[in-house]
Amino acid sequence: MQIVGRRLGKLPPKRDPRTYRLAAPLAARLPAIPAQVAWSRHVTYAMWGNERYGDCAFAAMAALIGTWTKNAQAEVLLTTTMCLENYAACTGFDPATGANDDGTVMLDALDRWRRAGYARPGQTRDYLTAFGAIDLHDHDGLRRAVAYLGGVYAGIQVPAYLMQSGGDWALDPAGDQTIEGGHCIAIVGYEPGWWHVFTWGGVRRMAVDLWDAIADEAYGLVSRQNWLGIPGVSPRGEDLDALVEEMRAA
Repeated sequence: MQIVGRRLGKLPPKRDPRTYRLAAPLAARLPAIPAQVAWSRHVTYAMWGNERYGDCAFAAMAALIGTWTKNAQAEVLLTTTMCLENYAACTGFDPATGANDDGTVMLDALDRWRRAGYARPGQTRDYLTAFGAIDLHDHDGLRRAVAYLGGVYAGIQVPAYLMQSGGDWALDPAGDQTIEGGHCIAIVGYEPGWWHVFTWGGVRRMAVDLWDAIADEAYGLVSRQNWLGIPGVSPRGEDLDALVEEMRAA
């Protein structure tokens, strides 16, 4: 069951041994983890077509671009048309007819983002610099990626009771545990016990123990194009070029 206004669309994870990993030794080279982070403040979020189509992988992408640029530069807001165009470029979806609305493999979306780029406002395309997989239960690694890279691109398997939830997402053993399908979200902040996640047009809290139960993939993303300010460093002063070199060596 997919209720009106909430569509799923993440296909099962694809594993590739060539994917960089944001492993503990690399993450440990970053500064101490802040107790909480809220990059989503004052960011403009939208549904980006995910109320009608299974383009959650590209709605989450648009949310990250908006989050990065709002905090590092000036906010860049993708349109719904652009998100659907990006979905089409990666998967063969037809925005004109809605045909081939079959969802997205997140790793394929990331690979194409890095190699070919996606549509964004202005005269340039949006390119991802690099990305690395994060162990799902490495909470410190996930927090470091949110704090120093501006967010985590993540996938979950959605139990039926979450499709009906209008507030915080918490573990509910009494709820309907039937898995409705996969969903791509963006972690854009955290506080003790909770992740702040973009999904279906806005940001809500997701309990960490629920994450442990339903998450199936997570990636830290490096975007020189969006996460660097005028001085050439991230909002927390990180040198992204050095981080990419460490990812390659990990």
